[in-house]
Order: sequence, then C-alpha cells, then structure tokens
Amino acid sequence: MKKLSILLFFILLISCKNKDLKKEIQENLPAAIKETEPILVASFEGQQVTGVTVTKEGQLFANFPRWREGVRHSVVEVGAGETRPYPNESWNNWKLGDTLQDSVFVAVQSVVASNHKLYVLDTRNPLFQGVQGAPRVFTFDLYTNTLERTYVFSEESFHSDSYINDLRIDVAHKHAYFTDSGHAGLVILDLESGKTKRVLDNHTSTLAETNQLIIDGKPWKNTVHSDGIALDTENGLLYYHALTGYNLYAVPVKTLLEGTDQEIEKSVQLIQKTPAPDGMIFDAKGNLYLADLEQHKILSLDTSGNLNVIASGENVRWVDTFSIYNGELYYTNSRIHEAKANVSDLTFTIYKVNIN
Repeated sequence: MKKLSILLFFILLISCKNKDLKKEIQENLPAAIKETEPILVASFEGQQVTGVTVTKEGQLFANFPRWREGVRHSVVEVGAGETRPYPNESWNNWKLGDTLQDSVFVAVQSVVASNHKLYVLDTRNPLFQGVQGAPRVFTFDLYTNTLERTYVFSEESFHSDSYINDLRIDVAHKHAYFTDSGHAGLVILDLESGKTKRVLDNHTSTLAETNQLIIDGKPWKNTVHSDGIALDTENGLLYYHALTGYNLYAVPVKTLLEGTDQEIEKSVQLIQKTPAPDGMIFDAKGNLYLADLEQHKILSLDTSGNLNVIASGENVRWVDTFSIYNGELYYTNSRIHEAKANVSDLTFTIYKVNIN
C-alpha cells in the first residue's frame, strides 16, 4: 500500500508539472502582432489531408495518409478549381490488401518540393499496423512528371512500428532528414548514395513528453514522438519537436553528417519551451513557424526567441504542415482531434496567410 501511495504521488506530481508548464507557455505568449485572416485555398470532403507543398513556380501539391479505408488519392496536384491525382491515377490506385509494388503509393505522409523535384514520403505503414517492406521516398521530376529515383530505407534505419513522419531537404549537403513519430528517432538519407542512417533513437529529445493533449477542454489521448522538423540553413541547425511535448530541440547539421552517435547526442540543444505543435518550417528571414495545437493558433518564433501569434480561430484546426510561397504561409487543417473512424462528414482544408 505504501509503494502504491508513492507511485500515485509521483503520477500526480508529473501531471501537475505538465499543467504548470502549459500554463507558463500560454501566459508567456504575447498578443497577436501580425495576425491576419487566413484565405481558403482548397477543401476536401471526407479526405483527411496532412501534407502540403508549393513549388517556386507556384504548383501546389497535397497528400492524404492511409489512416483508414476510403482514401481516394494519396497525392494530388491542386490547380485552379480542380484537383488531379499526381503523377497519375495508376500511382494512386493501391488498396488495402493489394500487392506491394514500387510503382504505387501505399501510405503517404508528406510531400516536399525542392529544386524542381517532388519528394513523396511513403511510410509503408497503412492503418498504423506496422511497416510493410520498408519506408520509401519517391522522387519525381516536376518538368516531366516522371519517377526519377526511389530511396528505400535500410533495415537498420527503421523499426517495425516506425512511422516516418516528415522530411526536410538539405540542398547544400545533398541529404534529407526525417522524423519518426512512431518509434522516436531521426533518419538521415544521403541523396547521392541512397544510404540511410538512424540517429537519436529513443533519445530524450525525440521521445514524447506526455501521452495526451487538452483540446477544447477534452483530452486527446495519444503518444506521438519526434514529428515536426525544420532546417535552419543560415545557422546549420536541424530543429525537431515531439508532437506530444513542449520542448523544441536542435542539432548541428555538421555533427549529424560527420559525428559519431555519441557526438550527435552530446550536440543536441534545447532551444526553448513551446506549445505542442505538429509540423514546422523556417522562412528566409530565420523565423520558425509552428502551431499551438491545444489553442488553435499558428505561431512564429523570431530570431530573438519571441513567440508571436500569426493566426487563430475556426480556420486553424490542427495545423499539420506548412509551406511558404510568395510571402504567404500555406497550411493544412487535418483536424486530427476531431477525426474518427468515419470522416465522410468532415471537410479538411488548405489555407494560406500573409506573413510579409
């Protein structure tokens, strides 16, 4: 009985600390200084969108994860008044139970455009039931809309319960970096050799810090590890954040690429406390954009370490992914806290907001 009482005391203590941390973060947020009204870009009935990316030419792509049956397309290009499967219908016609091939999308979580290429991250983990084969990245030439290369993760770089979540392309060093939200850790891909390497596996900085978020006064119970990722090219730092957590971390790119596992772990920096976000992105001025999932807000973390409110309200419903084009911040509303097994009655959206 004494041991049980001690255990309950520590559980209560941790719970109180989490509540105090959330309160401290929210109280330190300044009033909105740049907040503007978001503009609707696209909407999808009964199709839960997570990823969005806009090319330098203004082409917009989005993706829909296979978290349930009924996903019509995994990747689409969104044009003026129309949406078409990308690169074609054939790549998007895989169904649960079909044979796995390298010419179909199985469970796409993210899309990122860079240097006239579209990188499509296929978790190969449909319905979160475990990785089938290995995660993959399909690279398409945006001039010809044809497959350029397929990167297959090595067995050492993922786990059976991995959910490779998001990616950033490092053009200068010819590498890509990924978060794993299913089994805490980061993965590095050499874009030239195709080799993958896992780092910070189950490290404190990649692990979830809590098993729930409080949204609209209700607990959203889940444990989601390293999720958001953003590349600070000016300072050579890779930022990352657990979804169910309140600590923002960074690690030097040079150490990631050249250091040992021990050196990488020692180089991890705690940047600061933030609200719990999903995706993240840097702009050219060094501002980091991230969401406050619990308060339905989009924030910017400026170069002085100040958090500013960019947008809030009904048009901010679990902001999942960002992309920047022509001075505007594009984002997806994946409404994860509202989505159940059947999402046919929900509308998922892409918005944009001016950040100039």
